[in-house]
Amino acid sequence: MTASATASAPSTRRILMASLVGTSVEFYDFYIYATAAALVFGPLFFPATSPSVQLLAAYASLGVAFVARPLGAWVFGHYGDRIGRKSTLVASLMLMGGSTLAIAFLPTYETAGWAAPVMLCILRFGQGFGLGGEWGGAALLAVENAPPGWRGRFGMVPQLGAPVGFIAANGLFLILGALLTPEQFMAWGWRIPFLLSIVLVGLGLWVRLKITETPAFAAVLEEGPPPSVPMGELLRDHWKATLGGTFGAIACFAVYYLATAFALGYATTTLGINRQVFLSMQIVAILFMAVGIALSGVASDRIGAGRVLIYGTVAAIVTGLLLAPALESGSLVTIFIGLSVALFVMGFVYGPLGAWLPGLFPARVRYTGVSLAFNMAGILGGGLTPVAAQALAQYGGLIWVGLYLAVASSLSLVALLALREKG
Repeated sequence: MTASATASAPSTRRILMASLVGTSVEFYDFYIYATAAALVFGPLFFPATSPSVQLLAAYASLGVAFVARPLGAWVFGHYGDRIGRKSTLVASLMLMGGSTLAIAFLPTYETAGWAAPVMLCILRFGQGFGLGGEWGGAALLAVENAPPGWRGRFGMVPQLGAPVGFIAANGLFLILGALLTPEQFMAWGWRIPFLLSIVLVGLGLWVRLKITETPAFAAVLEEGPPPSVPMGELLRDHWKATLGGTFGAIACFAVYYLATAFALGYATTTLGINRQVFLSMQIVAILFMAVGIALSGVASDRIGAGRVLIYGTVAAIVTGLLLAPALESGSLVTIFIGLSVALFVMGFVYGPLGAWLPGLFPARVRYTGVSLAFNMAGILGGGLTPVAAQALAQYGGLIWVGLYLAVASSLSLVALLALREKG
């Protein structure tokens, strides 16, 4: 059977749909928290006299998930390399979805005092723990089923879950903002996106329970027993690839969280831009990210995923130097162009990761290696970024935020150049 025929087979379409739907659900869950953190979690869950301090506290709770993600990568990677990709992906989806649903029922600080932010952070930890095993498994589900010459295009399919989940999450917040008064939204409207996550999780489970195990994992079982401790084997024999993969993925997180969570909070609080207007701008701008992801997948199959990532990180360095002037301009048109360019570049530092990271590791420890590298990069490039950017903007101006992005992207560039033979 030809590659094109294989790529269009019903079973392959189902596998790609399972990969896409799953990551869309996971990113929807993750993004509604990031949006709520930028808009309402500060005054609802954290006591403070200053709105900027409340926003910093809300961003700090956002970062809790990034601490949990490597732990989730370890646990889910362990079972993904021992019992298979399918069962592990189902478990990660249920944990992430259950944690998100529970946030809808949390009491606020006014009602429960300090118990409210503590419970919020515990559930945020559950979200991050589940996502720690999600992305790696979804990427392997796609790439390990890819026919020859299609790894880049198959690998970018789960990456498209990021813009799909973003549009669903922020689109819902936009609709609620239009239908509800600010008082209604603050009182109970913010809970609706968390409640609706149960519908999306059910859809994801329905699709994933119908898939089969990947050929690569089946081949591992035919060769002998899987590793008893995948993390030990990974760190003993593949620590250089793990370290390089971690730093190679930093840029995508830094670009994304600056152009979405930080930009939303800064625009609505510091610049005074209407929330509905800015959410609308971001929803349109995120389409440029989807285009970038799709183009990067095609380019990865032609010139190699590693090379596409190198070009993308160079563009991200330049973007870091241009994003600050765009946000400071005060012009909605200029800000929109800056966001669109940043998210388009994001597509080229994120889209190829689905093909590039799995290529760094053998199938025996691939789930663990991919998940650990991706989620450690999430801590370094994403978990600290909104807090650091908010502090830098408050005390030194947006130029320091741009330099922060340029430095983060430079770290990825160095790692990618060191591993360029793997691309």
